[in-house]
Amino acid sequence: MAIRCLLALLILQVALARDYYDILKVPKGAADSVIKRSYRKLALQYHPDKVKGSEEEKAAAAKKFADINHAYEVLSSEEKRRIYNRYGEDGLKQHGAQGGGGGGGGAADIFSQFFGGAFGGGFGFGGGEEEEQTPKGHNVRVDLEVSLRDLYVGTTVRVLRDKPVARPAKGTRKCNCRNKVVTRQLGPGMFQQFQQQECQECPNVAYARETEALNVAVEPGMSDRQEVVFFEEGEPLLDGEPGDLNFVLRTRPHVRFERAGNDLRHNLTISLVDALVGFSTEVEHLDGHKVHVAAAGVIVPGHVVRLPGEGMPLFEHPDRHGDLFITVTVAFPKALTEKQKAAVRETFKGLHDEL
Repeated sequence: MAIRCLLALLILQVALARDYYDILKVPKGAADSVIKRSYRKLALQYHPDKVKGSEEEKAAAAKKFADINHAYEVLSSEEKRRIYNRYGEDGLKQHGAQGGGGGGGGAADIFSQFFGGAFGGGFGFGGGEEEEQTPKGHNVRVDLEVSLRDLYVGTTVRVLRDKPVARPAKGTRKCNCRNKVVTRQLGPGMFQQFQQQECQECPNVAYARETEALNVAVEPGMSDRQEVVFFEEGEPLLDGEPGDLNFVLRTRPHVRFERAGNDLRHNLTISLVDALVGFSTEVEHLDGHKVHVAAAGVIVPGHVVRLPGEGMPLFEHPDRHGDLFITVTVAFPKALTEKQKAAVRETFKGLHDEL
């Protein structure tokens, strides 16, 4: 019994452990420069001063921002990264090398190293020197079809990416060309300014095609047309950084459910008898669990039953859900026999007078 409890505890710890590479959206073997650039982009995206919305959305962004900073603190350290790769987050704790982990001053310090005096005691973006912009290749946008069930429970889609990669080639080339402003004095009080191009000789390169497998994480509650970004997986650029690869989620229509924000809508057809006396039935949800639906009394076509908490999970809050709205449609018989008509008339005799 004790061994079973220990195994369950270990499994729970593994499930709850954070994947620092996934947080920074980089592969496990990523170079330090790739980790650094990915951190820079994510830190700006989730910085509390950059996120607009409700207090809950801002709180979620602040937590994400702290996780991003903690992940970078670990992966940017050769010692911490080595321990993490071998023993995971628990190993960092045992070696006392986990770092800040909770944001606060640690997150501010790491962020300020990238963006100069951007904090000034708070989270503002004023001050500091503007970072030099590095040329980037073109971003690539790819539509990725997913099912409504994928967006409900989450999934991982494996995609093969065929891309051009720069490889060493024979010879040299002129690169890093830039225009330099030159000032020449022509005489007393007379100056001439002109631009002069400077070039450097660099090793030559050639493009080759390379196929790489990417795992696109579709998280519960993601929305249609939401983008999943793979930094520097876009088109390469000589003497610059590669662009990004953006997967745009496209939801395939579902035969039974329709999404409306965080809510779900479903059409339920019942018989005329059920419409007159009430009904009780079950509807199979996207993940296979059964949802009980019932209504008493006479139900008119178009009646809506609302089931709280049976809608889509909220993105980054998968423990919370929208609602499920079920619209009732009544299936009328195509025809009645004379005997059935007489029985109906007898059954509802005097009902018109009561109404």
